[in-house]
Amino acid sequence: MAIEVPVKNGEIVNGYDPKKEAEEKKQERSGGALGKEAFLQLLVAQMKYQDPLEPTSNTEYISQLATFSSLEEMQNMRASLESTQATSLVGKTVIMGVETNGETNYVSGRVEQVRKEGSKTYLSIDGSWYNLDDLDTVVDDDYMEATLIGEDFKKEIDKMPDPKKLTIASQKTLAAITAAYNSLTAYQQNYIKKYYKTEYEKFEALVERMKQLAPEETEKPEEGDKTEGGNTTEGSGGSGSSSGGDAEGTESAKTV
Repeated sequence: MAIEVPVKNGEIVNGYDPKKEAEEKKQERSGGALGKEAFLQLLVAQMKYQDPLEPTSNTEYISQLATFSSLEEMQNMRASLESTQATSLVGKTVIMGVETNGETNYVSGRVEQVRKEGSKTYLSIDGSWYNLDDLDTVVDDDYMEATLIGEDFKKEIDKMPDPKKLTIASQKTLAAITAAYNSLTAYQQNYIKKYYKTEYEKFEALVERMKQLAPEETEKPEEGDKTEGGNTTEGSGGSGSSSGGDAEGTESAKTV
């Protein structure tokens, strides 16, 4: 799938911004969330500069060490979960929301590989690296395919004239659209009917109008349980059996 990468001032906007990353690390060190190293430094400073006449009790130290151990365990668990999540995204289609100068740009594509740098995890999409924190949506492949097909269907229907102004000159174009629609799976057809209702209603009206102009040459939209492997609809096998039975009956009648 092609990746849409936003361009500003002649430069490609990449999700991996070294300046942004350096700023985030600076914020973490100076004031953001209290890390385990900073927590340990505070604890050591408290022990070093305590009042010798009123020293901190052992119970309080134990409580603070327990808090430190809990904090460390939570950070390790978070890193492990983040790594597992990133690994599970390899081969899947995702949408990244990359913020640049206060504006969010969305980039879609398939995750190729994962890279971890310090506490940050990055996803590779079409050769560009994006921060896992910028992950916006994980998309099912069938849904993404149906979305792209729906967009193409809308474009083709929008090119067609109003059903009342339809002429025989548009017969081949409409026949191609109908054939393409009939080749879709039931899931893809239902997606079009649900999310492109206006375009589908126009499509039906165009087919009905063309039937009036060329009734014997107009193909109708097919409905049925289609799968990815073919376009067979229920009931077709029964028709074949019935035809065979009629043939046998005719042959018997001739023999008599």
